[in-house]
Amino acid sequence: MDYGLLNIGSIVLGLIAFVLPVINLIRYNNSNNQYWFVFALMSIVSCMLSLGMQIFYINHLISLKDWTAIMDTINIVVFSAALLLVATTVLNGVTLFAYIGNRKKK
Repeated sequence: MDYGLLNIGSIVLGLIAFVLPVINLIRYNNSNNQYWFVFALMSIVSCMLSLGMQIFYINHLISLKDWTAIMDTINIVVFSAALLLVATTVLNGVTLFAYIGNRKKK
């Protein structure tokens, strides 16, 4: 297995985790957007899978005992993971409050 694909998959899933709530917010004024919760759930799952792929990649580096690769990349991995978690949580929170607030107005 090519473990480098875990990094690419992690980036792609991270971008999906960012884009889905933005799509939800763009479609906010569309009255037929009854599947907003599915987009939010897919965003959260994409975030979890992205972080999981990074954990598996680090585990692979540990099994190879490639300590220099871990030491070189761990700071950016931690920063990226924190950014992904915070951004996904905030974007999905804004989406949740927007749609719940819209439901209360009706």
